Amino acid sequence: MSSAAAGEETVRASHILIKHEGSRRKASWKDPDGRVISATTRADAAARLLDLRNQILAGQANFADLAARHSDCSSARRGGDLGTFGRRQMQKPFEDATFALKVGELSDLVDTDSGVHIILRTA
Repeated sequence: MSSAAAGEETVRASHILIKHEGSRRKASWKDPDGRVISATTRADAAARLLDLRNQILAGQANFADLAARHSDCSSARRGGDLGTFGRRQMQKPFEDATFALKVGELSDLVDTDSGVHIILRTA
């Protein structure tokens, strides 16, 4: 991620992405051939993410640990950390959701062309 222009508002966030049959790119580090992703409905992806979100909110699991195991994004190896970004650097629904969160707050499900996400704002 490039750093945002001087003076522009920035955020730092981590996320867990679950791709599905409607995702623009049906492959990931976990599923290089896209077989699992292509067979996953949006509803299945959302249900998996809701379960992970509930585990985090209940204190039963650590966000970074779950991201490392479950996220379809290559940021999984960094515990889901996307680094710092400004406006117009992410897909609009992701950007809007992230900027609306308070630091330390976990989003509801967010749909983008990449799949379904939960986002943790970290700065």
